[in-house]
Amino acid sequence: MTGSPSKVAIVTGAGRGIGAAVAARLARDGFAVGLLDLDEASCASGAEAITAAGGRAIGVGLDVSDSAQVDAAVTRVAEELGAPTVLINNAGITRDNMLFKMSEDDWDSVMNVHLRGSFLMSRATQKYMTEQKWGRIVNLSSTSALGNRGQANYSAAKAGLQGFTKTLAFELGKFGVTANAIAPGFIATEMTAATAERLGISFEDMKKGAAQEIPVRRVGEPEDIANVASFLVSDEASFVSGQVIYVAGGPKA
Repeated sequence: MTGSPSKVAIVTGAGRGIGAAVAARLARDGFAVGLLDLDEASCASGAEAITAAGGRAIGVGLDVSDSAQVDAAVTRVAEELGAPTVLINNAGITRDNMLFKMSEDDWDSVMNVHLRGSFLMSRATQKYMTEQKWGRIVNLSSTSALGNRGQANYSAAKAGLQGFTKTLAFELGKFGVTANAIAPGFIATEMTAATAERLGISFEDMKKGAAQEIPVRRVGEPEDIANVASFLVSDEASFVSGQVIYVAGGPKA
């Protein structure tokens, strides 16, 4: 290949929270961005905001656990924006429950979005990256990968993503493609707000309580994750691959 690789990124779960923040940051970094989400309306509004600010973006609705929808979405991004060379696997759901109350649907739905979705998205985009001899895959794990009460499904999925990331790093490295994982701690998002509501406590109280347990004495914001993603997809991070970076305001591992 001659010339520079195309600066086109795909972010899944881009309709809100961490995904929306990462998409906005990559757009500011000069990437054209495909914002993918189950809720097409939410990612379309994010794409419109990027376009209004002078960037290039499209919003695409899909179920990341459906291979036909994944292939169609990636093809659409390639046709409308250019060959995707950056993939942020951020799409995720929670179906929290204690083991004895967890249904098979609770287990399967979380595995399908996090693990199957990341596999399908990575498989669909890697051909563009390997052809261009440059690519970046960033998978969103979590501190829950270390174990978290009431999250057997989510913890297993987020731990699985770490093994998936390391294997991608081995397989794709010779093609100039790196793969890394970001494992956020407590981040103030709609998802954590929903958890507070389910537990019957105010979100402000939940954040205050969480901050007391975090060495830097604050909870994270979506931009904290976007900042790390921005570095990992840059040329400067070309010697960083197969790593899990805990972005949690203190030491985890």
